[in-house]
Amino acid sequence: MALWSGRFEEGVDAFTQRFGASLPVDCKLYAQDIAGSKAHASMLAAQGVISAEDAQAIAAGLDGIQADIEAGAFAFDVNDEDIHMAIEGELTRRIGTAGARLHTGRSRNDQVATDTRLYAKARCTQLMEANLELRHALVQQAQAHFDVVLPGYTHLQHAQPVLLSHHLLAYAWMLGRDFERLAAARDAADACPLGAAALAGTTYPLDRHATAAALGFSRPIPNSLDAVSDRDFLLDLLYAASVSCIHLSRLCEEVILWSTAEFGFITLSDAFSTGSSIMPQKKNPDFAELIRGKSGRVVGDLMALLMTLKSLPLAYNKDLQEDKEGAIDAADTLYDCYRCAAGMVATMAVHPEAMMAQAKKGYLAATDVADYLAKKGMPFRQAHEVVGHLVLLCEKRGCDLDDLSLADFQAESSLFEADIAEQLDLRRIADARTTFGGTGSGAVREQMAAVEAALGADAARL
Repeated sequence: MALWSGRFEEGVDAFTQRFGASLPVDCKLYAQDIAGSKAHASMLAAQGVISAEDAQAIAAGLDGIQADIEAGAFAFDVNDEDIHMAIEGELTRRIGTAGARLHTGRSRNDQVATDTRLYAKARCTQLMEANLELRHALVQQAQAHFDVVLPGYTHLQHAQPVLLSHHLLAYAWMLGRDFERLAAARDAADACPLGAAALAGTTYPLDRHATAAALGFSRPIPNSLDAVSDRDFLLDLLYAASVSCIHLSRLCEEVILWSTAEFGFITLSDAFSTGSSIMPQKKNPDFAELIRGKSGRVVGDLMALLMTLKSLPLAYNKDLQEDKEGAIDAADTLYDCYRCAAGMVATMAVHPEAMMAQAKKGYLAATDVADYLAKKGMPFRQAHEVVGHLVLLCEKRGCDLDDLSLADFQAESSLFEADIAEQLDLRRIADARTTFGGTGSGAVREQMAAVEAALGADAARL
């Protein structure tokens, strides 16, 4: 019989019992639920609401239940409805009346919010750790191939030469922002609702500051209605996870392209590739594709919770039972994607010669040729047109800019001199981007130092 059944004359229908049960999802929060109950019981004893003996019996009983759960010796029953009732019911069976006193001054409403916040805090920390691991892998590859030149793209068309280190660090910066969003989600979860009871607080002399401190929260939530109904912290977690998955999808799309025969920029490790059941030559980037695909799943989790929360009146509503499954799924998915991406990036083989070969295609020196003329006094728009004519000439001849003679250049402008040949060297072109944040080697070294400093600072925050 349900712990709330005193007001009811009939039992719950078996189907609606299953339909309304959250135990299959929130059983994952058993450790958080037990921690919250132990803190609550200790506070009740300190406030003289229950005896010290009852508090000790409750703590010992909860420790035994946790040990049984972790040993696989605890049988969950969907008739218990949720993790709170499953644990409280078993506690009362084990220790008797003392267990029945545990729920004094609290409700499942503040209890579940407490459990979920504890879970979100811990999971954010784990995600931040995995985020750091992937950023380290990107930095290590950038260091190992610092001077490698590849074509930079806009519209997926050859644009200008860049250093591979510069390209990889762009993802490190993206992931650094993701780390900040995860840290903000962790901070948002770091407030304790325990003691708000169902919605209005309680008449018992609870010390909410004490339970908040005992559970590692920075503060109790100041409004009891808000305490039981707020799920913004889960939206923050889901948003952080969604943005990071979008970033991972961008990284993986490039990994997929770069590993094709058409690009040949990288070869993925066998550990992060699969074969074909029919084509023996295939080496497929399946795990990069899976990471790319899972971004939709995580974004869907965010959309689901946004719609669940839309138009909910204060305070607690059963709709909020739908808050945990998507958040747990998104956090688990992002964690696995981080780990897979880190391993994939760390073990991929880079082919500098293939990158340089592609960089020599597509007229990547064109902008620098225009700049050459502009620096000699020609208005840039006119220089742009002159170089456009040269590119058109190359297309008609089937050659590149460095195949043109000095006479070809001077036919378009008398400002061209013999030193134009120096402006066509791709490594020199990349290295000339010396502005802050540019792809020149000096600027990238400064950037690398900043990324490494950020990694150290973020690691210290954990």
